[in-house]
Amino acid sequence: MLRIGLTGGIGSGKSVVAQIFTTLCVPVFDADSVAKYIMNEDPALKQKIIATFGEAAYEKNILNRKYIAGIVFNDAFKLEQLNALVHPATISAAEKWFNQQNAPYVIKEAALLFEAGTSLRLDYIIGVHAPLNLRIFRVMKRDGVTRQDVLARMSRQIDETIKMRLCDFVIVNDEQQLLTTQVLELDKKLRSLAAAK
Repeated sequence: MLRIGLTGGIGSGKSVVAQIFTTLCVPVFDADSVAKYIMNEDPALKQKIIATFGEAAYEKNILNRKYIAGIVFNDAFKLEQLNALVHPATISAAEKWFNQQNAPYVIKEAALLFEAGTSLRLDYIIGVHAPLNLRIFRVMKRDGVTRQDVLARMSRQIDETIKMRLCDFVIVNDEQQLLTTQVLELDKKLRSLAAAK
C-alpha cells in the first residue's frame, strides 16, 4: 500500500481534490479535521493549550478557534508552540489510521506536510496549486476575513513555489483546468505504481 500526501497552501482547494479522490473509493485521512477534533476531545491536550494560551482558548469547553488564530497567525513563536502540542497527537492518529487501511494507496491530506516533517513518512506527495489572488479571494470568502488576515496566515506556510517543487505531482486548481480529469489521470498512475511496488 502506498502512502500519499496531499498538500497545498491555504485556499488552494486541496479539500476539494481530496473529495474527488474519496469518490474514487480512495481512503483519505484529513489531518486538519483530526487535529481540530483532538484539540476538543483530548483532556490532556486541552489542559496544555489552556496553560499556553489562557482560559479564553476554550469557550463552553469548545476550542475558540478565532481567539487562537488571532494569536498564532501574528506570533511565529506561539504558532510553533501550538504545533508542538498538536502535531504529535495528529501524527499518532494518522499512523493508527494507516495501519487500519487496505487499499492500493491511501491519502493523508494536510496543509503542513513539509512544515511538520511528516512528508518523510510518505511515498509520494501531491501538491494542489492555485494562483495567489484566487487563493486569497477563496479564503476571504470562506472565512470572512480580510486580505491582510489571509496574507498573515500565508506568511506562516512554506512559499507556494517551493512547496510545489517539493511535490512529486501537482494538480492545478485555477478554475480553468478540469480538476476531475487531473485526479482521474493521477489515480490511474498511483494505482499502477502501487501494483508495481
